[in-house]
Amino acid sequence: MKRISVILTTFNCENQLQDVLDSIKNQEGVNTLFQLELLVVDDCSSDATRNILKENNIKFYSTNKNSGGPNKGRNLALKKSTGDYICIADHDDIWLPDKLQKLLSVTHLASIVSSGYFLFEHATSKKIKRVNKSCKGTTYITYSKNQTFLSKLSKSYNGQETYLGSLLFDKSFKNLLFEEKYGMVDFDWVLKLFHNQKSVEFCDALYIRKVKNDNLSLNERYRINDYSYSLHSILEYEHLYPKEVSISKMKINGSMARYYYLMGDMKKSRKYFLKSSRDFKTMLYLITTFVGSKIVKKYFKVFG
Repeated sequence: MKRISVILTTFNCENQLQDVLDSIKNQEGVNTLFQLELLVVDDCSSDATRNILKENNIKFYSTNKNSGGPNKGRNLALKKSTGDYICIADHDDIWLPDKLQKLLSVTHLASIVSSGYFLFEHATSKKIKRVNKSCKGTTYITYSKNQTFLSKLSKSYNGQETYLGSLLFDKSFKNLLFEEKYGMVDFDWVLKLFHNQKSVEFCDALYIRKVKNDNLSLNERYRINDYSYSLHSILEYEHLYPKEVSISKMKINGSMARYYYLMGDMKKSRKYFLKSSRDFKTMLYLITTFVGSKIVKKYFKVFG
């Protein structure tokens, strides 16, 4: 029987932790189709998070001092994992009951599997299904060697879903560790995971990603760190894939520009737009940093 190691990192998540734990522990097929190893690492929570873990009789590890993000805990758990396959969960991800069963069903096709998800927005209470458009009428999609890697390297919006919460990957990748300088950036890890690999995507939404108004992606410190480390990461591949890296540089700058556009800092927004692509849409954004941005932000999704 295959063993699946589930890595869960926690920090001050008392309000949703029990639902997260229940969604993992109550997976269909536990002890019949697969064994489950739950590895929890807490980043020195100051609320009732640790008490909830203890009440559930869950042995957990600690980072000993707050690391400022989930990556240190993920690395600690990766080193301790003993499963044939590994999953990574955030402390606000709610898994559907058949998530692991469905992901496991296609592992014979590739050593990396992903799926779609539901996006739940706290501000609007909307639950939006996000599944690859190419999934229509099929159970899964297979990706050839480097197909997903090149898509991610060039920051394409098309192709395989690769949010961490959607992934199931073989134990042979457990030595790929996350960066700990910033403690929260995962773009470089995704590139390393998919480089020179085949993969498969299960065509269904198998978990719920909760997004709050204080979501990390809207945090300026996170955006700056992600920007700097992403640019640094792609340089490793520039000699092999110069075209994709060139495209990636422009898109990374474009993403930073749209972030500052959304935040209302038009001076910084213009700075990054000038380093991004020169297409018609970018030019319109650039023009409206001087006048008209309120209308754009009201009727169009600028960032995220």
